[in-house]
Amino acid sequence: MTTLKTFLFRSIGALPLRINHALGATLGWLAWWLSPRHRRITRENFQQFLNATDDKKANLNDVIPALGRGVSELAIAWTAPVEKLYTMVRGCDGWAHVDAAKAANKPIIFVTPHLGCYDIAGRYLESLIPVTALYRSPKQAWLEPIMQAGRVRGGGSTARADASGVRTLLKTLKHGGNIVMLPDQVPAPESGKADGVWADFFSRPAYTMTLLPRLSESTNATVLFFFAERLAKGRGYKVHILPMNEPFSTNKNIAARQTNAMVEKLVLMCPEQYLWGYNRYKQPAGAPPAPDRSNDIVEHE
Repeated sequence: MTTLKTFLFRSIGALPLRINHALGATLGWLAWWLSPRHRRITRENFQQFLNATDDKKANLNDVIPALGRGVSELAIAWTAPVEKLYTMVRGCDGWAHVDAAKAANKPIIFVTPHLGCYDIAGRYLESLIPVTALYRSPKQAWLEPIMQAGRVRGGGSTARADASGVRTLLKTLKHGGNIVMLPDQVPAPESGKADGVWADFFSRPAYTMTLLPRLSESTNATVLFFFAERLAKGRGYKVHILPMNEPFSTNKNIAARQTNAMVEKLVLMCPEQYLWGYNRYKQPAGAPPAPDRSNDIVEHE
């Protein structure tokens, strides 16, 4: 069965991007109709965004197929030849921030939320600069070796999201290297205690990592947020790189809110491409309850 799954996944990765995205859009709608839980979380999260921003252009009917494209394109990102991946990036805004950091001999923490195709964004980075990416194992165990093989091509390296991986990131930064991390995964509990704080994300408390500002403070690294915007009709991707609005506060609660504010800033650039199906507002094991807010519901694991 694993061999068949791997074959199908690689076959999807061999499709032209436009066909891959068409298939992904179909998968997005299938997931929407077949999974009441997925449908509920997606609808609630996206409605929270609309309530917080009063966005008049974003539409749930654009979100649903985009969620499927975000899955199908991973097959390309992890299995297609790296030379093909590099040509899919049609442009980049903000690379001058990378050049400025390196001219100052500073390490860089690249931060990409679940927006657009974050794996294509990572491949683009590693085509130009060495990076070590923090990762969490996928729920489907058979995907991990495919993911790992796909992410270490072209000079990239990875570190598992545990204590050992954090030490690897710290060592990399202190030696002037560069790392990649996701800011909007709910922190996993370690030794019975989740490593995060509650901070507003689109006006609702979300359990948010404290690792990012800690790494920034201890290494004096430049923090750059980035993502790969998915272009229409399978035309490829455009990478956007943005600096922090201001340095992280030494107060972990304020710093967590700064992290979420930067994610919000990127999401507003193309909200339909955010991973609204991810249960961002859940309470992980070992975390305290969320601050009491009327009409907010926090789902426990």
